[in-house]
Amino acid sequence: MTISFTYNRKKVIQALRYHFISKKEIRILIILVNVFALFAAAMYFGNFIKPIALILSSFLWFSLMTAFWFILPFTVYSRAHTFKDSFILTFMDDYMHIENPNGSKDWNYSAFKYFIETPHFFHLYIDERSFFLIPKEAFKGTDDSHTARLLLRGKVGQK
Repeated sequence: MTISFTYNRKKVIQALRYHFISKKEIRILIILVNVFALFAAAMYFGNFIKPIALILSSFLWFSLMTAFWFILPFTVYSRAHTFKDSFILTFMDDYMHIENPNGSKDWNYSAFKYFIETPHFFHLYIDERSFFLIPKEAFKGTDDSHTARLLLRGKVGQK
């Protein structure tokens, strides 16, 4: 099966958000900051702390959410030239062949640790920080995307 695609900026930004939020350390940090903000609010309304402490904890919460939801995805998108290229991807039995205007590469399925599926993409992870996105809209229909999903489950494995 062969597909060709380019990346949609809005959908890639959303995929990058999924990537960041799926990381265990980021989820733990978000939970801790939310608990801290709620604790600070409870302490303020119980008249145990001054308003400045509540304002500072709220600022910390707002900064963290802004960083993970806007700054990180937009920064990664703007720095990565990959998202601006067009690709032709061919699924073979033992590997994937990918081409873009700069060249081509054969990727064995064993090069990927796992994949996850989000509403618009298949994320193929090379390691915890590096991944390749395959847009679902590149497939001709749900049958082709289902075939790709089954192939990836069998060859790569899902997290």
